[in-house]
Amino acid sequence: MMSTRDLFTFRNGHFKIGVGITAAMLVVTAIAGFIVLPFAQPWVQFANVWDAICSAAGVPRRAASVTAPEQSMRLSEVVLTSHTLSRPSQEAIGRGATLAQRCAICHGPTGISRADSPNLAGQYAAVIYKELHDFRSGARTNAVMSPFAVNLTDQEIADLANYYAYLPRLPAYHPTPLLPKPNIVIYGAPIRGIAPCGACHGSLDNKTGSPWLEGQSEAYMKAQLQAFASGERRNDISQQMRNIARAMTPQEIEQAAAYYASQPPDIVKAVD
Repeated sequence: MMSTRDLFTFRNGHFKIGVGITAAMLVVTAIAGFIVLPFAQPWVQFANVWDAICSAAGVPRRAASVTAPEQSMRLSEVVLTSHTLSRPSQEAIGRGATLAQRCAICHGPTGISRADSPNLAGQYAAVIYKELHDFRSGARTNAVMSPFAVNLTDQEIADLANYYAYLPRLPAYHPTPLLPKPNIVIYGAPIRGIAPCGACHGSLDNKTGSPWLEGQSEAYMKAQLQAFASGERRNDISQQMRNIARAMTPQEIEQAAAYYASQPPDIVKAVD
């Protein structure tokens, strides 16, 4: 009769077979879960096998997976805090109102665009301040905004940001029918490392530097998400938006853009 000690040794043929089968199942499961299934997602592109394994394990992809051309491009150098432009003077707002006359052709005389440019009325001052700095430095490029921003001084950028933040948020000119919240907005996609949109862009709780999105142009928001996903736009802090947009499906991008475009903005002033 075989003793208990002998039962769990490799001298026991049955034990050896059981361990072998268990080990094989673990290997097959790991390969399927960490390699086969990640590469089976048509909306995600991985640089290599290790990139796919990191993604499946919930670990952010390494910087090395970013293409070399993108690494060589200029990145945002703006540092924002919760106190950035938090107490503007009336003089600064007045100077910004004068400067904003040059912006009206695209962003509207009241900061509400009749085209597909972003609405700026009531936008957080830190957001406008950062984007203008990025347009001026080349961290973000646009055929219209880049030539306009390149000659702005630091004071003029701050004045414009304070003026638009002072304006009340108004309904968009081309609102879409009110839509229910899609899952990507409410829950995000934790398995793919996507946080809910409201975690940064919420109306009540906003991350410094993140714009409010309600009532913005659907075409504009969709274009920006696609630009982040492709790496064409790269002025996001710590690649947060690029990492999120790359993991979103085309359908999720369309749903998020359509949802926010359908929401009326809070009719309040962003600056007291």
